[in-house]
Amino acid sequence: MTNELSYAVAKGDIIPLRKGFYLIIPPRYSKQAKLPVELYSDKLFKSLDRPYYIALYSAAKFHGASHQQIQRDYIITIKPTLLDIEKGTIDLRFFTTTTWPEKNIIDKKADAGIFKISDPVLTAVDLIHYQNKLGGLNRMLSVLEELIESVSFQNLSDLLSWYPHKSTLQRLAYFIDGSETDERDELVQLLVEYFESVKYYPVLLSPTSKEKAGAVDNFWKVDVNVKLESDI
Repeated sequence: MTNELSYAVAKGDIIPLRKGFYLIIPPRYSKQAKLPVELYSDKLFKSLDRPYYIALYSAAKFHGASHQQIQRDYIITIKPTLLDIEKGTIDLRFFTTTTWPEKNIIDKKADAGIFKISDPVLTAVDLIHYQNKLGGLNRMLSVLEELIESVSFQNLSDLLSWYPHKSTLQRLAYFIDGSETDERDELVQLLVEYFESVKYYPVLLSPTSKEKAGAVDNFWKVDVNVKLESDI
């Protein structure tokens, strides 16, 4: 590292994010000492030559479904697993998926160009799928409720055409069925048609290795094994 680069890093004007990849912090972001993830995610993953999308709580924020200031950023990509990055105020967490989404990833425009992000329904289903790694359902309940209000018939239809985890879809269906979204009836009917065409079995709303799903009294075969109380 040259003396000039070392000096800029020491001052906080440049952040060495990964080997060979640096973030230049312009004056407008010097107080935060970080760049918003949408300004560099596309360039980062082009340098890594792998697909990605901004996901989970980070995506929820863009869809207007975040009640708390999330300091950590979340990105989903493919294997091999990337090491999480914690440098100063930057806290970047990577998740991997073995089935890359065929749909439900959208392009958004930022000051630095295009970035990729999950649409509302993929954001919701990812939160449900990774719930145990994200602090549990109650931590995300209010975010899920608001995301579901933004789910369109087309979003859900696209998701059902490729999404591989039936148990996660059952949990999503349970939440949509209990929602007050304007499109609830149409979304529920779409889900009913989907589940009538596949075999599916009882699942726990909140999966745990110590418990198996018991008797269920809803069409989605979801055993509600956790008391749902938003932590907001």
